[in-house]
Amino acid sequence: MTVSDTTADAAQRKRATLIGTVAILLWASLALFTTATPSIPALQLTAMTFTLSFAATLVLWLIRGEGVLRHLKLPVKAWALGIYGLFGYHALYFLALKLAPPLEASLINYLWPLLIVLFSALLPGERLRWFHLAGAGLGLVGTIVLITGKGEVGFDPRFALGYAAAFTCAFTWSSYSVLSRRFAAVPTDAVGGFCGATALLSWILHFATETTAWPNDPVEWIAVAALGLGPVGLAFFCWDHGMKRGDIRALGSMAYAAPLLSTLLLILFGPGVLTVPVAAACTLIIGGALLGTGDLRGKRG
Repeated sequence: MTVSDTTADAAQRKRATLIGTVAILLWASLALFTTATPSIPALQLTAMTFTLSFAATLVLWLIRGEGVLRHLKLPVKAWALGIYGLFGYHALYFLALKLAPPLEASLINYLWPLLIVLFSALLPGERLRWFHLAGAGLGLVGTIVLITGKGEVGFDPRFALGYAAAFTCAFTWSSYSVLSRRFAAVPTDAVGGFCGATALLSWILHFATETTAWPNDPVEWIAVAALGLGPVGLAFFCWDHGMKRGDIRALGSMAYAAPLLSTLLLILFGPGVLTVPVAAACTLIIGGALLGTGDLRGKRG
């Protein structure tokens, strides 16, 4: 491989990593838009947003003059991984919130960025350096400060099943993300099919366990549309591209920015309040992200 080829590969890797960060930015708006849909049950909201995401993907394929079936003809293993990641994560997340207090469930769930950094060491050609681990560790500490600053956290054995669901949720998303690298040959457009399958399964679970409640006003409909096109739509395509062709360790470290940015958005536009823990978490998470992205800035060691 020539020097020019190596430089081109590095540039493509950086570009893919930057595309992956778009997903993190979009996920930061998840809580804000979700709080704007108080009348919609959780599984129904999941079904509605994934249906919109799938519909938008269908429109894009048709505009490009591409056959729908062409994008849905995927290896069985690719379908299994996609459904495992998208549907499995969301189903477990909502289960955890039902079986355990939200603060503890959220804290355990946010182990997934750290797990991504750790699991990346199992991939061919990837090697963990001290700054990857330190960056992910700082991000985790910052997230703990951010979440525990909202109230008292206590891990009660009565909620053990909920804690287990939250940890399985973190494991599911992190393993799905890292395993995506093994399916680099599968086009990112396949995510559209995974969204469709997730929507179908979510509708089934919704009708089996919830009472349907449609949005009460235009604001809720707008929030549903924003969710389906952004954090529950475009974000998954960007994440897939970043995981397959970008720096997984750097994205894992930067992913801790999602809960921080989410809190800041709630402070600006919602019910959130700026506190000392939020400011401290901001410092820790930004510092962790800078450490964890050392490769992108030419750091060695």
